[in-house]
Amino acid sequence: MTMLNRYKFWTLMALFQIVFGLVIFAATRQYYVAESTSIQADPVAVQQPSLQNLNSDTKFSSTGINSATFNQLASNDPVKIEGQANELFSNGQYAEAAHLYEQLLSLDPGQVRTYNNLGITLQYLGKSSEALRNLNAGVAIDPTFQRIWLTLGYVNSQLGDSEQARKALTTAVSLDADSPIGQSAAKMLQELP
Repeated sequence: MTMLNRYKFWTLMALFQIVFGLVIFAATRQYYVAESTSIQADPVAVQQPSLQNLNSDTKFSSTGINSATFNQLASNDPVKIEGQANELFSNGQYAEAAHLYEQLLSLDPGQVRTYNNLGITLQYLGKSSEALRNLNAGVAIDPTFQRIWLTLGYVNSQLGDSEQARKALTTAVSLDADSPIGQSAAKMLQELP
């Protein structure tokens, strides 16, 4: 290879790396970027609600939390517990996450966001009736919390209860149709039978 060919090769390689990095950044950014007031993946992208309320101070390392680590967690700090629960949820460790969300509710039973997170986690565990019970308890505490209506609509749609799903999703849209949650609810409404 001549010097000019090597220069072209390495220039193209560097350019490729930069473009590739930007494409990967753009593709993964949406997953990690918060809504304007909260966190995780947009439900429109995944067709189902997900946890959206991690704060930057509650994130943990990407190494995750395994069962052994989970058993060693003993804290009464709600911020730490929520961060651990959200990390477990993100890693698909729903039973452990549900346990921590329940612990959070025992510390502060007025947290609607925790009812939402516990509800979607229980749904993923196949415990739909418990999920609905927790979601409805959260709605009773704060009927203006838009995310819980989206989750309630999603759970009802998964159970085949289109009427209840439509009511919940319509409420989510009516709270703020222009927000990402409102847009997700509108999309789910369109997809209902």
